[in-house]
Amino acid sequence: MTDEQAQDAQHPGEQTLTVGLELPSAQVLADQIATIQDLQFVMECCKRLLSELSSPEAERDPVIPQALWSAALTAYDRSFAKGKKFGLTLDDVKALPLEGQVLKFHEWLENERNILGRHPTNPFLEARVGAVLADPEQGDREVRGVTVLSASHILVDGAGVRQLGALASELAKQTAEKAQKQESVVSADAQQLGLDKLYTMTPLLVGAPSDDSEEPEGSEGSSPEPADSSGG
Repeated sequence: MTDEQAQDAQHPGEQTLTVGLELPSAQVLADQIATIQDLQFVMECCKRLLSELSSPEAERDPVIPQALWSAALTAYDRSFAKGKKFGLTLDDVKALPLEGQVLKFHEWLENERNILGRHPTNPFLEARVGAVLADPEQGDREVRGVTVLSASHILVDGAGVRQLGALASELAKQTAEKAQKQESVVSADAQQLGLDKLYTMTPLLVGAPSDDSEEPEGSEGSSPEPADSSGG
């Protein structure tokens, strides 16, 4: 239970005010929460991908498994810092209570994400081109045509998907434990600001917006109007 939930339990029905904190400690907590959300998304993708892979290959929509695998790899990769201040690091992976070649599997996942995120330097990794030859025992030798064989973008089986899900789950638990401790740090820092300053800070919108609230024009996430292609 968070401090806010505990306060709500102690004072049911009481109106409260939530103000935004721009403190370094609050930034760390926000990053931890964002990381947990990414890892939970990875877990959900793995769960749905396992369901897809359990169906006969002939009955699958090939777009769905590829989309789920790509999304899982992207969200997992987003969780790591890449040399920046925030995000997970290799030390977080090494600290997990998992057996086996966890670090090697993590490095393989990152490499797979890199492959999916860029145009291949070797096109033959994506497709093979072959010449169709006539059977010499049935007539003249000749080239009958050309065929192209596309490679699958999902180079992992159900076991690999389960391993990614388990890895994301353990990282999420580990990060949640850190976030719980970080809440206490943020609370102490907020107390240091003083009540006079806190009550003059910008309030945060908590909960769903009311029906009366209007979305500002050009807000982030809104879809642009389609361009008029009529030439008029």
